[in-house]
Amino acid sequence: MTEKVVVIGAGPNRIGQGIEFDYCTVHAVWAIQEEGFKAIIVNNNPETVSTDFDTSDKLYFEPLTLEEVLNIVEKENPIGVLTQFGGQTSVNLTVPLAERGVKILGTSPDDVDKLEDRDRFSKLLRRLGIPQPESGTATDPDEAVEVAKEIGFPVLVRPSYVIGGRAMEIVYDEEDLRRYMEEAVRVSPEHPILIDRFIDGGVECETDSARDEAGNVITPGIMEHIEEAGIHSGDSACVVPPQTLPDDVQETILEYTREIADAANVIGLINIQFVWDPDENEVYVIEANPRASRTVPFISKATGIPLAKVGTKATLGREIPEVLEEMGVSPTGTPNVVAVKEAVFSFEKWPGVDPALGPEMKSTGEVMGLDRTFEAAYWKAQLAAGNELPMEGTAAVSVADRHKPEFLPVAEKLRDLGFEIVATRGTARYLREHGVECEVVKKVSEGSPNIVDMIREGDVDLVINIPERGKKEAHRDGYLIRRAAVKYKVPYITTVAAAKAAVDAIEMVKEKGVTVNCLQDIHEGRWEPREVDAERLVGGGQDR
Repeated sequence: MTEKVVVIGAGPNRIGQGIEFDYCTVHAVWAIQEEGFKAIIVNNNPETVSTDFDTSDKLYFEPLTLEEVLNIVEKENPIGVLTQFGGQTSVNLTVPLAERGVKILGTSPDDVDKLEDRDRFSKLLRRLGIPQPESGTATDPDEAVEVAKEIGFPVLVRPSYVIGGRAMEIVYDEEDLRRYMEEAVRVSPEHPILIDRFIDGGVECETDSARDEAGNVITPGIMEHIEEAGIHSGDSACVVPPQTLPDDVQETILEYTREIADAANVIGLINIQFVWDPDENEVYVIEANPRASRTVPFISKATGIPLAKVGTKATLGREIPEVLEEMGVSPTGTPNVVAVKEAVFSFEKWPGVDPALGPEMKSTGEVMGLDRTFEAAYWKAQLAAGNELPMEGTAAVSVADRHKPEFLPVAEKLRDLGFEIVATRGTARYLREHGVECEVVKKVSEGSPNIVDMIREGDVDLVINIPERGKKEAHRDGYLIRRAAVKYKVPYITTVAAAKAAVDAIEMVKEKGVTVNCLQDIHEGRWEPREVDAERLVGGGQDR
């Protein structure tokens, strides 16, 4: 009789856990079948491939609860259960299942807890000598202020009992911290507030890796976040290979990845998030997740290495070098290709949600662009996400004081590219003082005609509205600008980093055009691009 393996899926789609995990689940099933086992899926989302009738050998369309899974395990008697591929939903079942005698394939439940538990993970990093941002916990406003002063502002604050960055915020001073403690969350000894040092100006990046029982580790690539630190990893665009990380920083990240995977005895997949402080040239570890992450499909498509399959076979006792050789895949991935992942948002379906990005995740999906250069790949990713970058026209700009100096080069390039710039009063004054001519437009609070009127009437082709990071705006002007851009389907940008990438992409496409190539050809080392008309592509993306 053929032995069986049970795979726990991700359940319903929601913010923080979407279809990316279904990709991982399906690839895990295929890997199990290739190894000669029967694959059984437990999942309950009808809008997924994993719940198609012909994906697995057997499907249980049941709630992902401990009771239901135990009943299935008792009935099927598998050699083990895989909980790595269904996101946090399935990982949360790891320890309860193991406590009831169920064999967990891959990383042991104790080692999973070693990475998931905040205190145990901090002790592990200290033992390894790996830096981590200073942190603390608090259960009342006075204690929070004391901890924050010891760490040093700015700090990142969040409840200890949520996922997806909900209720997470960056605070820059005591007044803002007290407001957060009193208004944003409810705290108790059982649910303290977590306070971490926020590395302002840092560059976030992450790795997805697989490790086998023999200690072989493969990391297909380092994903550098395009948005600055403080934007949730699920909302930030990212690029492979890194574009700004020095070689020594990349080597440090890969070294830390291997050390953590070895110390936690990871078998299968692990995702680790880092932040690089360019001022100190120091790499800090933010967190490690002993499971498939939402970036596994992206890194797999970007490099040609099917990481979910490789990780699954490692949990079944196979060694990674042998698996890669059988697949005919190079451990270094596809050379000379730049891949950009961009988040997809559904703000048009959420009338009250602010489109400004921050530490709380808001995206509902992701797309990617591939090319030989970062600029072309970024342009394609924006097109795929429905945020089609215009080649000409009017850019409406409103930038918080703190970001004006770093935004100035963006405005200069927009001007050089032939865009007409209209700006709110404070932004216009700053740009004019620095040699960038622009037209002044009123904010909503200043009367009509104003910037929202221009957007409504179709007189704006690109909106760049960059709010003050970490603070609630004193008025609703910025919010109304961003909501108008969403409502009238005008491309919009809310971070300086994205604005820089966008204008560079527009410049490249205007000068050199854009080409497309077959994904299979790219991974097989053939680059035979076909030129396309960028102007004809713009407007063909999905409605936002």
